[in-house]
Amino acid sequence: MIRKTLGLCSVIFLCITSSAFAEGVKPVQLGVFNPIQLFPSVDSVCGLSLNLLYCDNVNMAGLSLSSGWTRTSLNMKGVQLGIINWVDGVSYGWQSGLFNYTGGHSGGLDVSAVNINKEGKTGLQLGVANWGKSFFHGWQMGAVNYLNGEFTGFEVGFTNIIRERFSGLQIGAFNFVGKAMTGLQIGLWNNAGEVGGVQIGVVNACRTLRGVQIGLGNYNDKGDPMPFMIVANWGF
Repeated sequence: MIRKTLGLCSVIFLCITSSAFAEGVKPVQLGVFNPIQLFPSVDSVCGLSLNLLYCDNVNMAGLSLSSGWTRTSLNMKGVQLGIINWVDGVSYGWQSGLFNYTGGHSGGLDVSAVNINKEGKTGLQLGVANWGKSFFHGWQMGAVNYLNGEFTGFEVGFTNIIRERFSGLQIGAFNFVGKAMTGLQIGLWNNAGEVGGVQIGVVNACRTLRGVQIGLGNYNDKGDPMPFMIVANWGF
């Protein structure tokens, strides 16, 4: 019975594998510099990819290790470790290197000197400079954090810039939220459009205040109840 089961599993595995190979999915990739790689860039890899200088494939699922630049023209699911990790589509898993780029949505862990996400990020991001175009949901830490969209979660950095809305906790020397900030800002200089929560800093500024400002200088553009107060300002 056990032999029959193992035999059946083997047949199923071979069928699946053969089908995958026929569709251009390879279990392993070895590359020096594209096109000097085991399989061409039009194939996908489901398994292990080892790259010396530059490797290019359509999709990557599994473990990718590189001492250079790895590019995935569509999607990456798994672990990608290299100097430059480049995904044109979506990435789910863990990216770590000196430069991480994801053209689509990114879900999981990003650890790099520079992290760029063009279509949104969900998860944890650690870097010297973090840049995003769409949205961020999760936890972000970096010296400079910039997001052109909306942020929900926890952000820590020397300079934090959110162009749209922010909900959560923001800690930094300089914090800026272009539209509404809901939650808590802590820094030397805090600036937001509409504040629905608390600002704690040396200088706090906003256009509309529905909460509390605590600092040496507190500015509320609409002046309800006071446009400028030392120590504390409030509006409800």
